[in-house]
Amino acid sequence: MNKYYMEGWEEVLQEVQSTPQGLSNEEAAARLEKNGKNKLKEAEKESLARKFINSLADPMIIMLIVAAAIQAVVTVLESAGKPSFGDFADVVVILVVVIINTIMSLVQESKAEAAMEALMQMTAATSKVLRDGKQTVLKSEDIVVGDVVVFEAGDAVPADCRILESYSMKAEEAALTGESVPVSKVIDVMMLKEGKEDIPLGDRKNMLYSGSTVVYGRGTAVVTATGMDTEMGKIAEALTEAEKEQTPLQKKMAELSRFLTKLVLGICVVVFAVGLIEAVVLSDEPFSWSLLGSAGLNTFIAAIALAVAAIPEGLPAVVTIILSIGVTAMSKRQALIRKLTAVETLGCTQIICSDKTGTLTQNRMTVVDTFTDDPVLLAKAMACCSDAKRALGMHEAVGEPTEAALVNHAHDLKLYKDELDGKFPRIGEAPFDSMRKMMSTVHQEGDRIYQYTKGATEIVLERCNYVWRDGKAIPITDEYRKQVKDICKQFADRALRVLGAAYRPHFEMPKDFEAETLEQDMVFIGCLGMIDPCRPEVYDAIEECRLAGIRPIMITGDHKDTAVAIGKDLRIITDDSQAIEGSELDKFSDEELLQEVQKYSVYARVQPEHKVRIVKAWKELGMVTAMTGGGVNDAPSIKAADIGIGMGITGTDVTKGAADMVLADDNFATIVHAVEEGRKIYENVCKVIQFQLSTNMSEVIVMFLSTLLHFTILTPVHLLWINMVTDSLPGLALGMEHAEGNLMRRKPRASTDGIFSGGAGYDMVWQGIYLAFIELAAYFIGYHLEFGNFSGIFSGEICVNAMAMAFLTMNFAEMMCAINMRSRRGSILSGEMFKNINWWLVGAFVVTTMLTLLAVYLPGLQQVFDIDPGTFQTKELYIAIALGLSTIPVFEIGKVIHRKVRADEE
Repeated sequence: MNKYYMEGWEEVLQEVQSTPQGLSNEEAAARLEKNGKNKLKEAEKESLARKFINSLADPMIIMLIVAAAIQAVVTVLESAGKPSFGDFADVVVILVVVIINTIMSLVQESKAEAAMEALMQMTAATSKVLRDGKQTVLKSEDIVVGDVVVFEAGDAVPADCRILESYSMKAEEAALTGESVPVSKVIDVMMLKEGKEDIPLGDRKNMLYSGSTVVYGRGTAVVTATGMDTEMGKIAEALTEAEKEQTPLQKKMAELSRFLTKLVLGICVVVFAVGLIEAVVLSDEPFSWSLLGSAGLNTFIAAIALAVAAIPEGLPAVVTIILSIGVTAMSKRQALIRKLTAVETLGCTQIICSDKTGTLTQNRMTVVDTFTDDPVLLAKAMACCSDAKRALGMHEAVGEPTEAALVNHAHDLKLYKDELDGKFPRIGEAPFDSMRKMMSTVHQEGDRIYQYTKGATEIVLERCNYVWRDGKAIPITDEYRKQVKDICKQFADRALRVLGAAYRPHFEMPKDFEAETLEQDMVFIGCLGMIDPCRPEVYDAIEECRLAGIRPIMITGDHKDTAVAIGKDLRIITDDSQAIEGSELDKFSDEELLQEVQKYSVYARVQPEHKVRIVKAWKELGMVTAMTGGGVNDAPSIKAADIGIGMGITGTDVTKGAADMVLADDNFATIVHAVEEGRKIYENVCKVIQFQLSTNMSEVIVMFLSTLLHFTILTPVHLLWINMVTDSLPGLALGMEHAEGNLMRRKPRASTDGIFSGGAGYDMVWQGIYLAFIELAAYFIGYHLEFGNFSGIFSGEICVNAMAMAFLTMNFAEMMCAINMRSRRGSILSGEMFKNINWWLVGAFVVTTMLTLLAVYLPGLQQVFDIDPGTFQTKELYIAIALGLSTIPVFEIGKVIHRKVRADEE
């Protein structure tokens, strides 16, 4: 790789075969034909068909499709090869769930992509280039290596360039290096420091890089790299190499799918084996192959029917709907989610690695302290000696960031830039020069002429013989000079950028406006300190992160002293030893970094590859890691993180494209809201999973026992109703549950935690067993009420009233189970539960109850659900309700025991 910044500009021109007058049109056309457009390679977009297929690749969806296929085969076998459309009701329902789930995912992600495209904006659309020695305006994509580009304030840099001429030129490189202060550009050769292998990107002051912007001065530069060969292109290339891993939710749903697959296969094997033994070994008929075949087919059909009943068909759709609702809620709070499954990843985030510039800070230089006897005169001098503009009605000054900060400061003191320019017109100037580090302007003020000078305080002070004190100029003393230097050191220790100002009265027009003529015998007014300040809301956001058990990490390309000052201000660190520079990271191997990474919370002067190493190190330690940022330099680490967070306003297109979530308001505090929403969503998903698996387990136990003991407790219609109505409506309502009060005071869950961790698996088992117990109890009670004994209960005789009681009990019990799931560990009888009523769950309870009662009492539906209106009595309904209500106290006791056990363990 050519290090043009370590070569003279004449040598660089020779290497790229160009001249100070640029290329000829013919040569440029030939190079464009050979090397291609000056564009970043665009990622190939997935077609709608590909997205649809990828959505179907979800383990839970695959399981449902397989279940539907098997159910279809069973239906054909049961109907002796002549099935009707109605026989395929279960198959149709499962496939409809799959299609709805897939369409919802596609629609939500398409909305996110559309919103992302709306955020994307083209930069550096055209550029001024020398062709055949003449300046012309070209599309930036038509620029080639060897072109000489002409720059002035406001121009975007279209490609990587070596500077040929610089007239006080400064470039804003925050998007690429993370440094908030514009960099002064020179033509000098950069020298390698002793012990260093290369010069950091931010210190290559004779280069301009694609993605940066010239904010002050003017100059020319020769293009050294275009398109994917630029520094920005290298970052874009690195993004394609970073493979996204599964989100925690995807991992847990895959785990659940594996569990259900094993459960289903286990059920099939057991039922099939028991059925064969019973039909062949225990049969009174002599053994024959036809008997074996008939028994095998019957037991296979029974096993498959039971296995399909074990699968919670509505779960994928319910989870997708919950995630979609979460996405909508987040978008209302300015967080745009690009992938549904990324919603809950925030909820388990343990580390947030944040860029400093524009994320933690405002990316807006601001005057925060002054040292002067006359603040108004100091502000006036600084504003007059600035090229930034701010007309009345404008919210911010426009221009070079440092000068814009000075004009804004004056505006706050009611010294308006446009009025100052009108009252005190500029009649001459000595422009800023990086060698002398000063700028002077000369103004006509009535019949007097005044000169204002600003620059590095120690240099301005050297040129002053007087100081402004008590409304007059008095001779400056050594004691005062020392005081100013002490103040400057104090400002510098706070990482403030310090500027001094002076004035000089002229009794006649200066003979010229050269710096040597103007900048002497001046009156020192004072100095001020400025910094890119922290966003006000970030202080509370950082504290919220700490209370939530999340460790904030600041990663920046800025200087270490600035990074440390910001880090201390935000309480990210408490000591300088907790900060480290990128050059020091280079000394660590990946194994050493794993040992050292936990010591540091602030990283300064880092390169893009450093950010990726830091993120990967935390992930290697098992931490769910988020990375926020807006600059191009943040994109690779954003892609490498578990959850990448881009900035919607100031963020670059490359970064937005790499992010899982984009903050539409660039507000770090929005992350805290997103974390809370993510935790709530994950908690609600877990509630739904526990609810549906507990209830499905009870159904499987009941059906398994009834199959083995030869009694019919539920028909396929009953099971279909329970799965699609009683399970799904309350399940959806649980997804709308409010966040519990202590949600943001809990430690993040470990990335290794599974669906069944924290006692959830134990809860599902015992709750499923209890639900099965009361459902079986309802059947036995119903049977006894109808026949007065249990003598024929296992004879295979159908008892419709007993079936009706079991059906009603299962419906009421599962609705009570949903209410109990409002809090997996807390009591639903607590004041918080009554204060934050889930009206969606109330509505689901009312609707489900009404529908269930209609199924029992509506003449047309009684026949469908095998209910005899002549014998079914109100007493049986009350018993079913009582059995269902019993789940509340029993489950509450279970929670008390769990809390007691956990307390003893801790």
